[in-house]
Amino acid sequence: MISRLVFYPMKNKAYLLILLLPLTFLYFYNGNDEPMKSKFTSNPDLVTVQPDQDWKGNPLDENGRFINLYHPFTSSFADLIKWQMSKNPQTEEKKAETRKLTVNFDSTVFQGKDDYLIWIGHATYLMRINGKVFLTDPLLIDNTFLKRENNLPFPLEKMPKLDYILLSHNHRDHCDENTLKHLAETNPSMKILTGLGLESVIIGWTNGQTIQEAGWYQQYSLLDSGLKITYVPSRHWSRRWLTDDNKSLWGGFYIQNGKYSIYFMGDSGKGEHFADIKNTLGSPDFCLMGVGAYKPEWFMHQAHISPKDAIEAFNILGGKFFIPMHFGTFNLSDEPRMEPWDVLVENKEKIKGKLIEPVIGRNLLVF
Repeated sequence: MISRLVFYPMKNKAYLLILLLPLTFLYFYNGNDEPMKSKFTSNPDLVTVQPDQDWKGNPLDENGRFINLYHPFTSSFADLIKWQMSKNPQTEEKKAETRKLTVNFDSTVFQGKDDYLIWIGHATYLMRINGKVFLTDPLLIDNTFLKRENNLPFPLEKMPKLDYILLSHNHRDHCDENTLKHLAETNPSMKILTGLGLESVIIGWTNGQTIQEAGWYQQYSLLDSGLKITYVPSRHWSRRWLTDDNKSLWGGFYIQNGKYSIYFMGDSGKGEHFADIKNTLGSPDFCLMGVGAYKPEWFMHQAHISPKDAIEAFNILGGKFFIPMHFGTFNLSDEPRMEPWDVLVENKEKIKGKLIEPVIGRNLLVF
């Protein structure tokens, strides 16, 4: 059994690694290098869009914990120590960087009835689709370990009433306790759509809101007519505490309303699942692709895709609009905050679609 961790970098890495190692905000995964796909699970109350004739549901290891479809997670505790103890070659570049994400919000977008897609930062998007308002992976309130490097596009109290929250997985930069408690208090009738095993994590933060869990390729049943949301695979892992490694599922969302489709990647490394998603659900119009928290690549590549690999994944998906996310908002890794965007711009000619500049607060729903 090998212990595996993901630890967010701090300024004095060696000292803080020793000081903070016992704390429960550390994420790590225990498992075997060659997990046995001996068990499968899904939500029996939901419709499954079969990706192939042999699909049996989400694979589990011999301990009943979720695993990736194609790539076992193989980073070791020694790898974590190596990263935390090593010097970041871009430290001075990060210190010298003054550029930040642009914030540009027009409040009139809330006053009409048109659909919109607004980036709030990191993996948080505010969407209105067919008159319903959705929020993905909300992290709107700073905490001890995660501080925003740009402002919210509008004050938290100006957030429109939510119909649905979409939670991709349980990591704390995607599933924030204080934010969810606030949203549950201010949105008593909203519903939460997430992956298998997440209800037990978040139910104590809600006020009786309905929570529906799905396995990969399962469609939620709580939506109004004309909307379909399918929970789709990603290459990642889950953990919040000391003993809950991979007890809850990770994934993304594929949203369809009959006019256009939106693919929200969640967190993911490179993998064959991108082709599977396209072959099962078709090519999405809007692809919300993670591109940051990717360095050092030798350590991060299994959980966070690099900008260049995100381009390849987008091309495999056959998307129309590439909208990057998961960079510039929080200091999570070794690269400077705006480097992922620079890499995308430098490789723009390789993108078989249109690259959309992800301005925080701007309506990105363009055709």
